[in-house]
Amino acid sequence: MAVNWTGEILAQSQFHWDYSLWPRLEGLTDDEFFWEPVPGAWTVRERSDGRHAPDYAVPEPDPPPVTTIAWRLGHIIVEVLELRDDWHFGDRTATRANADWPSGADEARERLRRAYRSWIGHLAALDDEAMAAPVGAAEASQWSSFPMVALVLHLNREIIHHGAEVALLRDLYRARN
Repeated sequence: MAVNWTGEILAQSQFHWDYSLWPRLEGLTDDEFFWEPVPGAWTVRERSDGRHAPDYAVPEPDPPPVTTIAWRLGHIIVEVLELRDDWHFGDRTATRANADWPSGADEARERLRRAYRSWIGHLAALDDEAMAAPVGAAEASQWSSFPMVALVLHLNREIIHHGAEVALLRDLYRARN
């Protein structure tokens, strides 16, 4: 029996989107989006040029700081989906340096919806051969020989992992009083 591996991966992603991630973002407010659950939490801030960027440090502290919903959703939107979509299926002009992270909850939801649909649409067009091909220069050199399917599975894990964190932060925000 032949298995449509791309279809199976997309089904996992679509199930998570339809039943876990997207419904949990319904009604997200800017207060929740920027809520800092602990002092010193990393978030997204407006830069002097008007764009928005995440707090970060190189090297990352150990243990890493708690992050806000803004930071976590921004990571999914910008670093997991938008940059990867551009570098694997676009013109490769998007970078972390020129990225503008979402400035509020409504923008984050809209960009997440758009980025997810674009990424999934591109993946749906990949056959087994394309999924087995090395990711090449679209990823950092240490990952360039990995097959596309390894990247896709990693990004599914990232979306599921950080999406669950966002859901938990929403629960904590609601229960804080």
